[in-house]
Amino acid sequence: MSTAVTPENCANCETPLSGHYCSNCGQEAVLHHASTREFLHEFVGHYVALEGKLWGSLARLLFRPGMLTNEYIRGRRVRFVQPLRLYLSFSLLFFALLKFGGHGLDNGEDEHDEATTAQTAMVEQTVKQVGKLDKLTPRDPAEADGAAAAEAAIAEMEKDQGAESRARDKAARIAARIAAREAAKEAAKPAPASPASVSEPGEHASSAQSKANDEVDQWLDEKGWQTLRHKWQGLQGMSREQQKAALQAGFYHYAPYAIFCLMPVFALFLKILYMGSGRRFGEHVLFALHTNAFAFLIFSLMLVIRVGVVDFALWCWLLGYLPWAMRRVYHSSRAGTLLRWSVLMFCYSIAVGLALGAAGALGALTAH
Repeated sequence: MSTAVTPENCANCETPLSGHYCSNCGQEAVLHHASTREFLHEFVGHYVALEGKLWGSLARLLFRPGMLTNEYIRGRRVRFVQPLRLYLSFSLLFFALLKFGGHGLDNGEDEHDEATTAQTAMVEQTVKQVGKLDKLTPRDPAEADGAAAAEAAIAEMEKDQGAESRARDKAARIAARIAAREAAKEAAKPAPASPASVSEPGEHASSAQSKANDEVDQWLDEKGWQTLRHKWQGLQGMSREQQKAALQAGFYHYAPYAIFCLMPVFALFLKILYMGSGRRFGEHVLFALHTNAFAFLIFSLMLVIRVGVVDFALWCWLLGYLPWAMRRVYHSSRAGTLLRWSVLMFCYSIAVGLALGAAGALGALTAH
């Protein structure tokens, strides 16, 4: 088995080598031949970071609230996974499990609809059977004569209604012919010399209203709202199942982007709540990335484990994690931390609800 020999100069920048890595560009001194194993190693090392970084980051993120943020602020960054990569990894994992793991948004509604459909089919089948039995049941002569008389009366009423309907149609046609003749006579009269002076006020109002409607439609077309209105009308014309499918597809497509765009909003809430603390906005963003990455990781564990006792414990830890991390990072009192946490959760819950609603609506409108 051949042993790899360390070259004298870096293959990338030609800098003399004095160790396992180049002091100028950081490339490895000994390069392996291109292979599938090497590609997998690079993927795991750079994106999943199993070489020590991930486990240390996970241990601090899961069991020591706020410590990972403090370590990053102190400058200890190389030994841990970058905050943005950590957040993106766990958020993508959560949405992938939600979409492909059979945890749909409308499973309960589907089960309810299936049960309702089954009950309806059972009732219809029972009604059919009762109808058949009613036809097969023998009747006495008096009951048969009464039924025959009732059927004859119904037939006579239907005949009278048909004759009356035909008479009304004939009268309507005669009236339409008379109206058409009168209109032709009016059209045959010579036009007045000055139509503007003799036109009725209603004609001016109708013309002005039509012009205003045309201007409104033109403005809507220029602003793009006309297309949005057509899409909304198309969504209203869908069946219930199609609407649910469109909303669900829109949620899965746009929700990750919507939640990611809320990171600055989360940081802005923290900036307002801790105004005067001397913290920069970037530090609030850092705290937002770490705490939301933790939340996505906990939600992913809930989707995978699905055990009542474990889910309850994870929910309790999720509720207590954020105020603990806020107290450790921002060094505020217990009462101040609890108050700020309550305001933060209230405002951020509203923002998340609006963002997810907008994501579902946008996806539904762009699905057709």
